[in-house]
Amino acid sequence: MRPSVTVRSLRETDFEAWLPLWNGYNAFYGREGSTALDPEVTKTTWNRFFDPVEPVFALVAEVEGKILGLTHFLHHRSTTRIELTTYLQDLFTTPEARGQGIGRALIEAVYSAAKSAGVKRVYWQTHHTNATGRLLYEKVAKHYGFVVYAHDV
Repeated sequence: MRPSVTVRSLRETDFEAWLPLWNGYNAFYGREGSTALDPEVTKTTWNRFFDPVEPVFALVAEVEGKILGLTHFLHHRSTTRIELTTYLQDLFTTPEARGQGIGRALIEAVYSAAKSAGVKRVYWQTHHTNATGRLLYEKVAKHYGFVVYAHDV
């Protein structure tokens, strides 16, 4: 029998447990070593989670008191909806915790937070090579076929 997963809001006392997950998430997407995020980005991101003016939120998943996953999301306006939309920006679980329902629990917690905020759509993106994540995403959401482009200015 699998231990139960508890999803809760990030606490300021969670920094030491959150940081390795954040670093793991960034490494997964190639942001490590010479391409690592500037430490100021991490500091600013962390502080935004606890600033009531910021629309950025963080949840963590615990199993037996150990934080094994994180998700960060934000609510924003859209030109195609009256109500806010929720962007699930980051989702990560420790490699050894994958396949235990932690990712699904985090996504469902974002769905719940969005619904409580009056939001009707949650969306996210992932790299096409994230086969493990995409197996889960196909079960909990619909892929609309969009391709993402970006350009730093």
